[in-house]
Amino acid sequence: QVQLVESGGGLVQAGGSLRLSCAASGRAFSNYAMGWFRQTPGKEREFVAAINWNGGSTDYVDSVKGRFTISRDNAKNAVYLQMNSLKPEDTAVYYCAGRLSVAVRVGIGLNWYDYWGQGTQVTVSS
Repeated sequence: QVQLVESGGGLVQAGGSLRLSCAASGRAFSNYAMGWFRQTPGKEREFVAAINWNGGSTDYVDSVKGRFTISRDNAKNAVYLQMNSLKPEDTAVYYCAGRLSVAVRVGIGLNWYDYWGQGTQVTVSS
C-alpha cells in the first residue's frame, strides 16, 4: 500500500511553467506505476500522463504532448510532472495516482489505478 501527497500547484500566467511533485510513502514505491490525472468542476477526471515502474515507458494525453513531462525518482519515492507552456485550459485539480505494477505498459484509465492523492490546484490565467 502507498500513500500519495501532491504539491507544487499554484497560480501561473499562460505560457508559464509549474512542476508538480507527488511524494509517496509506504513500501516498494519502485514497483508502482504512477499517473497524473486532472479534473475541473462538472467534468470527469481525465488522464494526463503516466510512467511505468522504472521510468522506461511513459504515456501522455494528446493535449499535453510536447508541453508536459512525467518523471520519477525511485530513490526519493517521488514522481513529478513538469508543465511548460501552460494554457488556461490546463486549469484543474491535478491528482497523483498509483498502481502496483512492473509491466512495461501503463494504464490510462481511472479504474486501473488503486491509490490516489488528495489533489493540488493549478490555475492558469490568460
